[in-house]
Amino acid sequence: VQLQASGGGLVQSGDSLTLSCVVSGPAFSSSTIGWFRQAPGKEREFVAAIAWSGGGTRYADSVEGRFTISRDNDENTVYLQMNSLKPEDTAVYRCQARRPRYNGLSSSQYDYPYWGPGTLVTVSS
Repeated sequence: VQLQASGGGLVQSGDSLTLSCVVSGPAFSSSTIGWFRQAPGKEREFVAAIAWSGGGTRYADSVEGRFTISRDNDENTVYLQMNSLKPEDTAVYRCQARRPRYNGLSSSQYDYPYWGPGTLVTVSS
């Protein structure tokens, strides 16, 4: 499984941005995908996850109600729609995948052993 995140950029507080994660490999449609972010000087943290089946999602408290995760299995892509962005959302965002057919929406990055390069999101005040 290979993953590539894109869509980051510099935006102002209150703006919206959509990140994309293209996943290659035949197991994408059976892989739970998570978004994680790491701000400068901080630990990587969970943002959101979407199950490989059933459409289940999970969000960190800090983004609940502002971010939406979705997936298009035909396009092998997972999206993270980010609204009402705040300066504290500034971070490198990366997508990670669980092993195929693990449906649990874990918030631990260690349960997602596949990842690719991240994309930088900078929110100015």
